[in-house]
Amino acid sequence: MTLEALLASLHLLAILTLVVFLSSEAALCRSEWMNAAVVRRLARLDMIYGITALVLLLTGIARLAWGVKGLTWYVSQPLFHLKMLLFFVAALMSLRPTLAIRRWLKALNTDGALPGEEAVRKVRVWIMVQAHIIPVIAVVAAYWARGM
Repeated sequence: MTLEALLASLHLLAILTLVVFLSSEAALCRSEWMNAAVVRRLARLDMIYGITALVLLLTGIARLAWGVKGLTWYVSQPLFHLKMLLFFVAALMSLRPTLAIRRWLKALNTDGALPGEEAVRKVRVWIMVQAHIIPVIAVVAAYWARGM
């Protein structure tokens, strides 16, 4: 039972950390605030967001492998599959902002260029869509945990 509590705690910490860093990206990714420091901070936030998403995935896999319910129970649950689908959709959607922010950082470091207003707006939309998918995952998880 201690291992289950530890795995669940680590998974929850990863979820909360993911939300914090994605929210921070959404708050900073605004054309009216864009400057060199913001581009660098966005790159750092996005890196931490990516690492946290990986930790979230790994803690989830650990719960599948070593958790009390076991792999067979998890994969037999339709809401588990919906939760995983939403997680991977959000993960795939995060690639576009990550690549854009890396381009911005490279341009900034190369010639001091900042991203244009339209580029920032597009990246912000992708970040916001991810930020709206994550609460849906939490709702699915709540229903799933109650056997629905």
